[in-house]
Amino acid sequence: MTFTNVARPVSSNPGVIASMPRPPADPRALGEDPARIRATIARAPLFAALSISAIEDITNRITVRKVPVGSAVVAQDEPGDAMFIIMTGRVKVVMFGESGREVTLSLLRAGDSFGEMSLFDQGPRSAHCLAVEPTTLLSLTRDELMRHIQAHPRTAINLVSEMARRLRRADETIAQLALCDVNERLIHRLVGLAREEGASSPDGLVVRRRPTQQELANMIGSCRETISRAFNQLARDGLIIPRGRSLVVTPALIERSEKKKAA
Repeated sequence: MTFTNVARPVSSNPGVIASMPRPPADPRALGEDPARIRATIARAPLFAALSISAIEDITNRITVRKVPVGSAVVAQDEPGDAMFIIMTGRVKVVMFGESGREVTLSLLRAGDSFGEMSLFDQGPRSAHCLAVEPTTLLSLTRDELMRHIQAHPRTAINLVSEMARRLRRADETIAQLALCDVNERLIHRLVGLAREEGASSPDGLVVRRRPTQQELANMIGSCRETISRAFNQLARDGLIIPRGRSLVVTPALIERSEKKKAA
């Protein structure tokens, strides 16, 4: 099938800044403050606890790329020769079935990284990565990453830890699909979203941008109609509180989720 909204990583689209030839592009030429870039790298879990010299080394190796909303950073099955760190915006990692059905594997935010796997096994990209907001990315090629690791091996340890974390999360997702019903999967996803991006309030954790019911269905492998019934029941029970475009996840729902995990 053809995805009309999936753009290639190197594009003639003027809204996309592709990776520049070496030497790395000066971020200031692209309107980005090098101090902000360094701060983004330092905050990223993948580069946690690195020395100042290591952060500076990565900063000097990256290029900056801007992706408009709705465009792709990478497309499934294409060769992968770079990894990315999100500076601003959000990216969703998705796969499409032959019927066009979308499954959302993860939603990535500022500081998150993606695309590392292809750099190590040199296989094709395993999923589409689409910008759901105007997004600024820091791009690091395979060759530059390997040169950095040779000089700063601590980064390799961080990479292995990140891969292990993702494998654990994948195992958890597989277990939920096999063992949990739609209601349990929906509760787990809502609590996960609240913990990832929720702000504290007297009533619970507030998710500022409430996902649509179709987006929730894509996240947990269900259909919108089923999610609509389960979502509305949670609202009637007072376990979630829709407020305009936001959503409050109550302590009662979080406690219910924890009890399910413990069981």
